[in-house]
Amino acid sequence: MEFRHFGNKYFVRMDKGEEIITQLKKLCELEHVRLAEVKALGAVNDFTVGLFDINEKRYYSNDFTGMFEITSLWGTVTTMNGEFYAHIHMSAGNREGKVFGGHLNRAVVSATCEMIVEVSDGIVERKFNDEVGLNLFEFC
Repeated sequence: MEFRHFGNKYFVRMDKGEEIITQLKKLCELEHVRLAEVKALGAVNDFTVGLFDINEKRYYSNDFTGMFEITSLWGTVTTMNGEFYAHIHMSAGNREGKVFGGHLNRAVVSATCEMIVEVSDGIVERKFNDEVGLNLFEFC
């Protein structure tokens, strides 16, 4: 991974074999990013996305391998108990144009991933909400 910082934005290039969430965490910890919007495009060959079942209060995950283009990757970086917390969704399409997506658990870059991390001043924590079953924004 390489990156450059311009104003409140980081322009990031992730390379073949790197895992997207791992590299995002590395960047945020290195640069002390605690609140940001994340967007990206690129290509992956191994990824896991999921769906949260609100009735069961649990995630269902799907694994995909092969050649995929990221059609959309968007999310937030916040903190939970003062530590890095990413909430990212990703969609990726295959050669036939079929697109698969959901909550991103992991994705391995196959060629490159170009990411923009737009940092905001402030801190938004996460707190577990029993009713919903998720870690929601907690505004201090």
